[in-house]
Amino acid sequence: MNLLAAIASFIKVVESGSIVGAAKALGVSAAAVSQTINRLETHLGVRLLQRTTRSMALTENGAVYYDKVKRIAADLESAQSSISNEQTELQGRLSIASTSAFGRHVLAPLIAGFAALHPRLLLELSTTNRKINHIQDGIDLSLRIKPQLEDGIVARKIVSLPFIMCAAPAYLERAGTPRSPDDLQNHACLAFRYPLDGRFLRWTFSRDGQSYEANINATTISDDIDALAQMAVNGAGITRLAEFVAAPYIASGQLLPLFQNHDGAGHGFVERMDIYACVQERAAMTPKVKAFMDYLIEHLKMRWPQEDALTAPFQASTDKELL
Repeated sequence: MNLLAAIASFIKVVESGSIVGAAKALGVSAAAVSQTINRLETHLGVRLLQRTTRSMALTENGAVYYDKVKRIAADLESAQSSISNEQTELQGRLSIASTSAFGRHVLAPLIAGFAALHPRLLLELSTTNRKINHIQDGIDLSLRIKPQLEDGIVARKIVSLPFIMCAAPAYLERAGTPRSPDDLQNHACLAFRYPLDGRFLRWTFSRDGQSYEANINATTISDDIDALAQMAVNGAGITRLAEFVAAPYIASGQLLPLFQNHDGAGHGFVERMDIYACVQERAAMTPKVKAFMDYLIEHLKMRWPQEDALTAPFQASTDKELL
């Protein structure tokens, strides 16, 4: 029996809360994980986990053992990283989670290039707007918008993306073109409902250095930003899209941007969307995670230059830690 591998499996089972969750994180079958735990228990001569068909819990011996070994996996990877040189080839599994739209439109096109640089890495991309648990879901790195940030994770803002207010030419011909955000209350607005808690994502603007929320007339609502884009293309109303969603429609003339020439004094700029790279803890910033984050930042910088967001130093806060 490979004792270190068995310990790593045990740690994953405890952290994920199930055999199945550990198997997903390790990239093996649930049966293989269960057999490994059985062998570890036989080797130690004690039962570590109390398992039934519906639940799993640490025994008293298991809790003591976990407390002693829980840092082993992280310490081993940290030790390997400290003696590795730049020629070391990254390998193993790298699991990335992202909001659906950002994953689909931004990450997916970039992953091919990263995979070509590191052919021994197994990359897994999960695109979802649901709540992510790094440990239970086996996620190494997640890309989140600000409302998804939570206490206990380690986060770094890596890019600030522009939003674009836009509508189809047919709609604007029919309903007129709004001259300022204040006019939105008199137009059909296509709003995004955040799936986690059912809130609308606010349409915020900056005027005279102050942030404010526009009053809108929400006539259509969706929790899918690509669906809102299609509704707008077909003349349903005005919507607010991230630039990476809106750009191809604007380039083709299917959508027209609004409020593009305002100076911020009398009208207001559309505020931007911040994207954060998150890990569970600082020890989770492994070489492969760091390599992907560096690659991502470099490519995002080419498309959306913004030195303040991309070169922010590592910091810590009392609630959410900042990388």
